[in-house]
Amino acid sequence: MKKQVVLPKHKNELAQMGENIKLARKRRKLTAVQVAERADIARSTLSLIEKGEPSVAMGAYFNVLRVLGLQEDFLKLAADDVFGRKLQDLELL
Repeated sequence: MKKQVVLPKHKNELAQMGENIKLARKRRKLTAVQVAERADIARSTLSLIEKGEPSVAMGAYFNVLRVLGLQEDFLKLAADDVFGRKLQDLELL
């Protein structure tokens, strides 16, 4: 499996997402062990998610969001594709 390379300017965005997940867990007063068990992932994988590590499978991120009750947020990814719609509109002319 090829390692995912994320440009340095985008690593901060992943790190922020990981921090948001960590804060959501803490607000719910759940331990890392509880979330990892409920998401059926290793505690070390949850740690990587909370750091915004790009090598973690998207399914693991989703399962953590599900445990936190934030699975609807997953649907917001790429939902507002302004640039793509502009490209599409140009072809309609």
